[in-house]
Amino acid sequence: MDGETAAAAKKAVATVASSTASPSRYEAQKRRDWNTFVKYLKNREPPLCQCRCSGAHVIEFLKYLDQFGKTKVHVASCPFFGEPNPPSQCTCPLRQAWGSLDSLVGRQRAAFEDIGGGAPESNPFAAKAVSIYLKEVREAQGKARGIPHGKKKWKRPRAAKATLNADDGGGGRGSGVAALVVSATMV
Repeated sequence: MDGETAAAAKKAVATVASSTASPSRYEAQKRRDWNTFVKYLKNREPPLCQCRCSGAHVIEFLKYLDQFGKTKVHVASCPFFGEPNPPSQCTCPLRQAWGSLDSLVGRQRAAFEDIGGGAPESNPFAAKAVSIYLKEVREAQGKARGIPHGKKKWKRPRAAKATLNADDGGGGRGSGVAALVVSATMV
């Protein structure tokens, strides 16, 4: 075999080996999530193909997943509404946690692009309605647990001031040695 043919053969073997290697944990989860979504679309009435799916269908799917949730979300009429650590049990429903839904939407958005679902604007998981729904879920779950999810206001630290204090030899930090004093005032 000449050099080019041997290199091509090695590349082909490497490609086959990498395709038979097990997918990453993320890729495996993404595939399971996508298969669940496709199965949901097939089983709904009327059945729907993924090419006709919209943001409204994604929200419907996320609400469907709530029945399998493990996070207690207190309703407004519950005596434990707004308490982070309720003292006893209540009959409030279990829901999907906001973080789980948010990561699921992210994986589904990537899976849609992987299958060649079309232009990024046509991705139903990237629809504005889906992001609004997720924001509402986050706020509702935060209120139910007494945890505000407001934006944190970050104050920029003031620039550090470097001043040179020269000692005049009268004691203190040393005789005639300049001391660099950095004063950083943080707000």
